[in-house]
Amino acid sequence: MHGIEPTRRPAGPAGPGGRSLGVAVVDPVPIFRDGLAALVHRNQGLHWAGQAASHHAALQLCEQVKPDVVLLDSALDPNCHLTKLLNTGDPALILVILIRDANRTQQYLAAAIAAGAHAIVPRSIDSRRLAEAIRRAHSERRYIDPALAALTARPKRTAASKGDLAHDSPPAPRGGMPLSRREYQVLQLVAEGLENSAIAKLLFLSVETVRTHVKSILRKLSARDRTHAVTIAFRGGILIARAEDGHVPVTADTTALPGHP
Repeated sequence: MHGIEPTRRPAGPAGPGGRSLGVAVVDPVPIFRDGLAALVHRNQGLHWAGQAASHHAALQLCEQVKPDVVLLDSALDPNCHLTKLLNTGDPALILVILIRDANRTQQYLAAAIAAGAHAIVPRSIDSRRLAEAIRRAHSERRYIDPALAALTARPKRTAASKGDLAHDSPPAPRGGMPLSRREYQVLQLVAEGLENSAIAKLLFLSVETVRTHVKSILRKLSARDRTHAVTIAFRGGILIARAEDGHVPVTADTTALPGHP
């Protein structure tokens, strides 16, 4: 199985603590991904491992490249399903969740940590603090940015009086993930309108294997057909709509920025 063995390929200049850490980014906004790539390039001890803008591309990236650290936008994972799949798929992977304001709640942070997130930082964090968070998350396997620390404490009676945070919070993440990692990838591609033959090519599987996965998805979701399965998945929070910027998801990209090797 891909991505299960916690092995890494050293690359780039090593930092003071040893070998270089490969950092990948999963975020729907191209200019934000480019900014994070630039941050990684200018920090000694870190090297660029790639980028993705969708769940399917993120799973492919982690299977093929095996980054040490993944920075994941919370808007792409409101129910923490991708966090859980990435964590169970590769126990050595360090997941750093970039929290948007809409997900800045006790419910979401607790769900992200339970799903396997190692670090929680605001998406608006400055570059110096983010680089430090990446290193600390890798060395300590747990890092909570001080700005979010209060939200990881146990709920208190006085919490509601401080800005009525719970009143404006989105609903809690729904349910578990009934599908396997591969079934989830297949369902993502079914939702994008791809037929079995196209899915097989993208995932390097046989058409018969894809057909078997589709049958399993229908059974697990109690769906009549592919369209019904996609509808159930969106309603149940297994699949999510595109992030707010509306950018079309891209495939995993492991190339460096122009001007960098």
